[in-house]
Amino acid sequence: MTLHDRVAEVTERLRVRSRAKRTAYLDRLRRAGESGPRRSTLSCGNLAHGFAACGLSDKAALKGDVVPNLAIVTAYNDMLSAHQPFEVFPEKIKQAARDAGGVAQVAAGVPAMCDGVTQGQPGMELSLFSRDVIAMSAAVGLSHNMFDAAVFLGVCDKIVPGLVIAALSFGHLPAIFVPAGPMTSGLPNDEKARIRQLYAEGKIGRDELLEAESKSYHGPGTCTFYGTANSNQMLMEIMGLHLPGASFINPNTPLRDALTVEATKRALAITALGNAYTPVGEMIDERAVVNGVVGLHATGGSTNHAMHLVAMAAAAGITLTWDDLSDLSDVVPLLCRIYPNGLADVNHFQAAGGMGFLISELLDAGLLHGDVTTVWGQGLDLYRQEPKLSEDGTVTWQPGAAKSHDEAVLAPTAKAFSANGGLKMLDGDLGKAVIKISAVKPERHVIEAPAVIFHSQDDLMAAFKAGELEKDFIAVVRFQGPQAIGMPELHKLTPPLGVLQDRGFKVALVTDGRMSGASGKVPAAIHVTPEAAVGGPIAKLRDGDMLRLDAVAGSLTVVGVSAEDWQAREAVTEDLTESHFGLGRELFAPFRAAAGPADLGAHVFGADV
Repeated sequence: MTLHDRVAEVTERLRVRSRAKRTAYLDRLRRAGESGPRRSTLSCGNLAHGFAACGLSDKAALKGDVVPNLAIVTAYNDMLSAHQPFEVFPEKIKQAARDAGGVAQVAAGVPAMCDGVTQGQPGMELSLFSRDVIAMSAAVGLSHNMFDAAVFLGVCDKIVPGLVIAALSFGHLPAIFVPAGPMTSGLPNDEKARIRQLYAEGKIGRDELLEAESKSYHGPGTCTFYGTANSNQMLMEIMGLHLPGASFINPNTPLRDALTVEATKRALAITALGNAYTPVGEMIDERAVVNGVVGLHATGGSTNHAMHLVAMAAAAGITLTWDDLSDLSDVVPLLCRIYPNGLADVNHFQAAGGMGFLISELLDAGLLHGDVTTVWGQGLDLYRQEPKLSEDGTVTWQPGAAKSHDEAVLAPTAKAFSANGGLKMLDGDLGKAVIKISAVKPERHVIEAPAVIFHSQDDLMAAFKAGELEKDFIAVVRFQGPQAIGMPELHKLTPPLGVLQDRGFKVALVTDGRMSGASGKVPAAIHVTPEAAVGGPIAKLRDGDMLRLDAVAGSLTVVGVSAEDWQAREAVTEDLTESHFGLGRELFAPFRAAAGPADLGAHVFGADV
């Protein structure tokens, strides 16, 4: 199938824009890869320290330079349901490596934060920065220079982007991402949302709410709605960093375990010591990045990736912009209805045909680059397949579903739910912003109403409970950006704003904070940049200013204020001291000071990354 003109156009301008940085990146990568096995550069004392705790067979293997050694970088902890299954993965990987003639060592453990636990809490103000801490933590482990490839164990929101940034910083090493899979389906997502809204209205108590939440999040594995965690898994597969069909196999199943063994064997096979050397920094090029963006749009994925994909691409010397995302969104159809964009969860998506069917449809429509390199080999056609468990317990790959098993969940391109991906960029008087409209009804794509200004989500909640918001309005929650307080997600606001919208009011949200992959039915212009803390235009707004949020035209404007008056207005300031201390927040002052703007990835690594 001929590549779609828009996909080709965006890829080419990405290549041209990135040429200088990408060339410098690849030069560094190739110099790092020229010395062969990493351990050959270590002194005898260095090397002895590196394998001192190994068993005799592993120690003997590592004394030479001809046996590949895998770095295991794990985000295991047993508070995160998605990461709890990783407890047993290192031993499985080590044994699989021995069986295949290699060695594996745990190189690093990285922090893994559960946004579900920290939503609406002070800890959420560390969440975005945890991505960069994870990248640096993984880099510390890999810096021992003992390894020929790396396998990365991570699933959730900031963890996978952080691990990708680390992998690309060590781009001369092959890298495979090994998922843990989603938990089995619990309380239906629409029922969970209904109960949350009843609680917000004061119609049920905390006991009923906790019972519903416990039935939703009930076991090991990723939360089953289509938020950032499951968007991460989709991205790793469509960008070629997972094995085909690996993303959404449930934890603690024979197929999940067998796929982990296969990932280990493949990681050993693609080192510089084998015949299929696949350094991750060469593999993740402009085409792979564009494929990730296309997958994000086609599935109605997380708005967080408007920042994460930009930061991940930058780590490979590729300059991705919000305009690129927006232009691709215009031509990529929405093929999935997974909560909050529908009633289904990711297990229903998997049963309907999963990634194999999705990738096939996008390839056949000319919307993906099929000529990319992946960890499984050359060409994305390999990812039309799905894994099956053989009688002997090994994995075989078979052709994926030729048609969707449930077109209400996963549609062919000919029956797409929408002609575009629903992730749009807004521009105007307030700067740039992102909006996700795949779950917003068309009649709410344009909202014009007076602004009501808040400097925290708690202030908005208090106004809601006091009955002060029974009207048409656009809530402006500012001083939530990376340099202000770390750019927390504002999910606490979804139920009350949803209640007001259901009561017939025109309601929207404008914020320099985040809403993430669970952005739902209320129109929300998020990631506003420049942020209020650096004097961005959002800090000029006053209560009562008429705002127009237009997701059709792609604009976010102030109505009825002359250009001269707007120019003359001073930006307000806010004392944010209360948000800079407690629960570790004081330790992150250097991160707040160094954070870049949202449209450049909001990372702390400076202009070269």
